[in-house]
Amino acid sequence: MISIVLIGSGNVAQHLITAFLQSDEIELVQVFSRQKESILQLISSDKIVSNYDEIKVADIYIIAVSDNAIATVSSKLPFENRLVVHTSGSMPMEILDAKNRRGVLYPLQTFTKNKTVDFKEIPICLEAEKEDDFKIIQTVSESVSTVVQFISSEQRKALHVAAVFVCNFVNHLFKIGNDICKENQLSFDLLKPLIQETAQKIIQLTPENAQTGPAKRNDTATINSHLNFLTDENQKDIYKLITKSIIDDGKKL
Repeated sequence: MISIVLIGSGNVAQHLITAFLQSDEIELVQVFSRQKESILQLISSDKIVSNYDEIKVADIYIIAVSDNAIATVSSKLPFENRLVVHTSGSMPMEILDAKNRRGVLYPLQTFTKNKTVDFKEIPICLEAEKEDDFKIIQTVSESVSTVVQFISSEQRKALHVAAVFVCNFVNHLFKIGNDICKENQLSFDLLKPLIQETAQKIIQLTPENAQTGPAKRNDTATINSHLNFLTDENQKDIYKLITKSIIDDGKKL
């Protein structure tokens, strides 16, 4: 059984706590958190500490904090030559303090507090400086997920950028769609079957083959009609930019 100390109490940390507690191969020894109350519903209070000097010995220490805080947190750890990993998609492994052995355990998913996810289906991307450490990170990851693989820091950055496009940006477009519906006394629920079908299609088709709509058809009459309808300049600019991107992509085929 591999022992873990988790450092952090945000979205990623909370989902990791839940996943680790459900694994028979993991012993979650301790959670370090400045905000003890935020995770009391997940783990007993005697396993939560807020003083670095109280951190126990473990096989691996997982830092699940904001990207901006990783370097500071890793530098404050009061020990050396232990395996320390972070969970960031965009930060290089080298952001961790070199006094410890370094690695990455990056779960590729959007996490929201109190929204359950099936961790078994979440891809976990791994990296480590030493082969023996990689095996530890791999064992930890495979105890909670069925999709585990090595990815370099540069590949992980590319994957994170891609994830921003397919998740964060798409969700913002949902928000714009919701705003337009509300402004015109329409329920956003009317769009949900369309959203579901759009997401399901790319399970079977490539995004190129799944693309539909007026930009794909280069239907200028409909495009101009939509632009005339929109009154928000930001929405117009987004519509124009994405429309141009779709049309330009079509010219490459």
